[in-house]
Amino acid sequence: MTQLETVAWPGSYGDKAKPRMGFFTDTSVCIGCKACEVACKEWNHVPMAIEGFTGNSYDNSVTLGADRWRHVAFIEQKVPLDVTEDVPLVQAAERGAAADGGVSTYQEGDGFRWLMASDVCKHCTHAACLDVCPTGALFRTEYGTVVVQEDVCNGCGYCVPACPFGVIDQRKDDGRVWKCTLCYDRLKDDKEPACAQACPTNSIQFGELAELHGRAEHRLAHLQQAGQDKARLYLADGQDGIGGAGAFFLLLDEPEVYGLPPDPVDTRRDVGEIWAAAGAAAVALGAGLVTAVFGGRR
Repeated sequence: MTQLETVAWPGSYGDKAKPRMGFFTDTSVCIGCKACEVACKEWNHVPMAIEGFTGNSYDNSVTLGADRWRHVAFIEQKVPLDVTEDVPLVQAAERGAAADGGVSTYQEGDGFRWLMASDVCKHCTHAACLDVCPTGALFRTEYGTVVVQEDVCNGCGYCVPACPFGVIDQRKDDGRVWKCTLCYDRLKDDKEPACAQACPTNSIQFGELAELHGRAEHRLAHLQQAGQDKARLYLADGQDGIGGAGAFFLLLDEPEVYGLPPDPVDTRRDVGEIWAAAGAAAVALGAGLVTAVFGGRR
C-alpha cells in the first residue's frame, strides 16, 4: 500500500501527528443524489448558491467554489447504438428514438451513459496553495489535510491560481477564500466528515489513506475483471505531479471526461528552475554587454 507523506506532516507535529486521513471516492456507485452537497452545506454553514440550469446538463450546481465545497458532477454521454444486428428497421428506429429520449438503465444503458462523481478539494501532498499563502491562513493539520483559517486570510488571492484543480475560490462579499476542510472539527471529535456520513451508497469512503489505497486497488481490479476497461485510479500515485492526494478517485473513464486535469502538477514545482534560468540569462546578457562595450576597444 502506498504511503503518502506531505512536506509539513507528520514531522511538524511530532508525537501529536495522526495517521493521514482522506477520501476515496468510488464513482462507479455514485447515484447523483447530491446528499453530500447538502450535508456539507448544512454542517459547515456554507451560504446558499443558486446557479440554475446551464442547458448542458441536468446538474444544477455546476462547479466547486467558495459557496460549494462539494459538487456532484453529472456527465451525460450519448452512446452509439449497435444496429448492425439482424433486426427490423422499425425496431432499430424505435431504439434510436428511445436513446434520443434519454431512456437508460443506471449509469450505462442503451444509447445513453451517465457518469456521476462527487468532487472536492484534493488535499494535495504537495499543496501549492499552502506554499504561496503569505499569512499562514492555509495550514497542514495533524491529519495531513489542508485547511483555511478564515480569520487569518487577508483575501490576497495568491492561492487561487496556485491550485492546479481550480478548487479554491474567493467569496464575493468579503474576498476571503473558502474550501473543504475535510470537516476538521469533526475529525478532532473522532467523527467522519458530514459528506461521507450522508452518502447512501458508500461512494464517498473516509478513513486512513493507506487503508483506503488498498481498498481502492481491490475495487479497481474487480471492475476491470467485470469489463470496465477504462476504469482507473486518479491521484492515488505518489509519483504524480502533486505527490498524490488526500482525496483520490476511482473513475470509469479518462479524467478529462469528468472535467479533471489529466496530469496535475504542483504549480510551484518548476519555480526554482525558472529563476535559475532567468539568472543564467541575466549573467549571459551582462557578459554580452561587457564584451560589446569593452571588447571592441583596441
